[in-house]
Amino acid sequence: MSNLIAKRYVKALIEGKEIFELESISQNLNSVKAAYTDDKFNSIISSPEVCVDKKVELVLSMMDNASYSLVNFIKLLGEKRRFGILPNVADELNDEIAKMKNVYTGVVYTNQFLSDDYIRSIENQFSTKFNVSLSLSQNVCDYDGIKVDIDGLGVEISFSKERLKSQLIDHILKAV
Repeated sequence: MSNLIAKRYVKALIEGKEIFELESISQNLNSVKAAYTDDKFNSIISSPEVCVDKKVELVLSMMDNASYSLVNFIKLLGEKRRFGILPNVADELNDEIAKMKNVYTGVVYTNQFLSDDYIRSIENQFSTKFNVSLSLSQNVCDYDGIKVDIDGLGVEISFSKERLKSQLIDHILKAV
């Protein structure tokens, strides 16, 4: 639900702005988003005992050279008591900027480390396939196979050894 609300705020925030302005706003919102990992910050922001003006002042103090529209945006969030969606707004704004610039990031999940050349090869193949600029990072985890997740494009491609094995068994059983 908060993502839908965040999308509306981002749509209004984007309207009539150049890409460099949006990047500046995004940088400021990302610095505030990082503060949401701190329990003390969360307790201040969610506390009904702290007045809205102090919360607005706290959030604005974390920003470098906040533009007039960003200051008004933060005041609006305070007025509507919607500081809780600020991390979602930052994420949505990052996604929108990525769409405007046609630049995306993704993650490759595997159970072993892959060489940089192999990751670049995957990047190049997906970049040409989707006609975008793509940057992939690697996450070595317990996934038995390989999975490429490009969140901004909504793409997730995976190859699992377990799934291949079960499909092979099904195919053999159907043939018999």
